[in-house]
Amino acid sequence: MNMMKFSARQLVAMALAAGLTSVVSFSSALAGPAADAAQAQAREAWRETIVRTSTPQEGCFHASYPSIEWTEVECTAAPNRPYMPRTGAVSLTVGDGLDYAATVSNLMTGSVGTFPTVTGVTSEKDAGAANVYSLQLNSNFMSTAACNGISGCQSWQQFVYSSSSRAAFMQYWLINFGTCPRGWNTFTPDCYKNSRAVTVPKEAITELANLKISGSAVPMGTDTLVFTTETQAYSTTGKDSVVDLATDWHASEFNIIGDGGGSKAVFNKGSSITVKIAVTDGSTTTPSCGGRNAGTTGETNNLTLNACSGSGGSTPSIQFNESN
Repeated sequence: MNMMKFSARQLVAMALAAGLTSVVSFSSALAGPAADAAQAQAREAWRETIVRTSTPQEGCFHASYPSIEWTEVECTAAPNRPYMPRTGAVSLTVGDGLDYAATVSNLMTGSVGTFPTVTGVTSEKDAGAANVYSLQLNSNFMSTAACNGISGCQSWQQFVYSSSSRAAFMQYWLINFGTCPRGWNTFTPDCYKNSRAVTVPKEAITELANLKISGSAVPMGTDTLVFTTETQAYSTTGKDSVVDLATDWHASEFNIIGDGGGSKAVFNKGSSITVKIAVTDGSTTTPSCGGRNAGTTGETNNLTLNACSGSGGSTPSIQFNESN
């Protein structure tokens, strides 16, 4: 009898797919709140799985619930817009430095940003335009080989979802570099450039609780961004050697803020958002919150930063609330 042979990875993938399918089938047989809860659990399990599922190669990819297989899609150009570093000015609301960051002593290989609880959010505007914002998962300012020994230079990497550009991509920075290398944009005295972008939908602010960004870094390998909605996942990759993220990644900031250029995301009164940043650093140690001024991005929102706490274990993370 002929038997098909599968790799261990394929067998795991099929088992996960079967498990997710059984949850979906079970939830379909239920009614009312029980069905909704089972469906939500199944979708969250899928999102957790697809974030940990490697793409077949470099490039841009898409996956739809409940499939855990990536399908290659055409990459596009990221917007030529600086998602700028903090200015050093005093900020009274979240952003431009005023933010927490999950901070560890080991090197990070990955980080995931989510919004576990969102209440009272009905609208958001950037420069008067509705549903215009960015989600940013940002590294610490780093001292890496990418600075080429230039005194005062720091490298920086962002994993970005731009709602207005309908794009997810990585933006790389060489801060205080001076004359920019070929292929980099000048933002005096800094330099920036983008990875290839994957096309994503423009998500209404009322979907915020279903949005997630994951970033990972491999030394001398490939960095990967995964952006997920409730039922869709999008991924793009880039060389870690652009700013050598994997060699000095010790902190991760995540938030919803203005869509580039130092802009502000303005939420309706009564908005409350819980932010969670989970990290992978090879340990179970609780990350620190890095202090209230651990943020690195220059974009802002109109929310007030509240207390932060951390937890260890299999998924080390920090969590905090911001509200108005």
